[in-house]
Amino acid sequence: MSSTGGRRRGRGGQINYWPGFVDALSTLLLAIVFLISVFMVGQFFLSRELSSRDTVLDRLNRQISELTDLLSLERSSRRSVEDNLSALQMTLQANQAERNRLQGLIDSGGVAEARANELNTALESQRQTASRAMSQVEILNQQIAAMRQQLAALEQALAASETRDKESQARVADLGSRLNVALAQRVQELARYRSDFFGRLRQILGNRPDIRIVGDRFVFQSEVLFPGGQAVLRPEASGEMDRIATALLELERQIPPDIPWVIRVDGHTDNRPIATAQFPSNWALSAARAIAVVQALVQRGIQPQHLVAAGFGEFQPIDQGTTEDAYARNRRIELKMTER
Repeated sequence: MSSTGGRRRGRGGQINYWPGFVDALSTLLLAIVFLISVFMVGQFFLSRELSSRDTVLDRLNRQISELTDLLSLERSSRRSVEDNLSALQMTLQANQAERNRLQGLIDSGGVAEARANELNTALESQRQTASRAMSQVEILNQQIAAMRQQLAALEQALAASETRDKESQARVADLGSRLNVALAQRVQELARYRSDFFGRLRQILGNRPDIRIVGDRFVFQSEVLFPGGQAVLRPEASGEMDRIATALLELERQIPPDIPWVIRVDGHTDNRPIATAQFPSNWALSAARAIAVVQALVQRGIQPQHLVAAGFGEFQPIDQGTTEDAYARNRRIELKMTER
């Protein structure tokens, strides 16, 4: 049994590229999921920024409302003081007129003089009251000026908060755009390295009927690497492993370290059941074969973080037939270069 997927041939010998098409759709789906994740992260940070701004705006609005109420109260008090001041001024004028009248009567006797003194005392008291009222008006004017300054400062803080919000939205949009560009560049770079790797591997292994490239996978028939029903590499498979390792080592030197790539080794079997002490199922056999290939590549210097072993058992056939040829095509090892 082999773990390298082969071409599916239908009636008339036509090649079926469905497995490659499915893998391409899977890769596209992963990219879309990644973009959606980036968009959700951006939305999360934007929502948090907007929530913070709304909290600040609510606090500023409450402060403005309190200051407005205080300003209204102070204005009302000022009007009351101004009314009192007007009344006092009118009283002062009346007293002054009365004083002038009495001043003319001073010569008429002591009673008139005493009355004039009383009026002078009352007038001085009214003047002091008016002076205190003017002081209160001045204090109120100063308080109103201070509140106006606070309102201006709050308006500036509100404008600054709105500016920061706009800048935050612009940064989020710019971040999403740059992430999209970077993701597209990484996908293009990985596709180019995948093409170079398969081209190099095809050149090394040559044109053999039991080793094929199908879509984005390099497919080995199981019999090329393993005896039937076993997961130990044939001695003669050592040359194939050497050539594959040579191509992978060259690939590791070429790909930049910031591109997360792996070679996935997939093991496949036919659908005839197996139940031995070592392999209780086709799944166990396919996984053991994939692991054996990975271990052989690691022994030849390939970094383990660039290798993945996967067992698919009989559940991913490329030929639904029940002939020996169909069984042989389904027993395979597949190499696929993909993102980590």
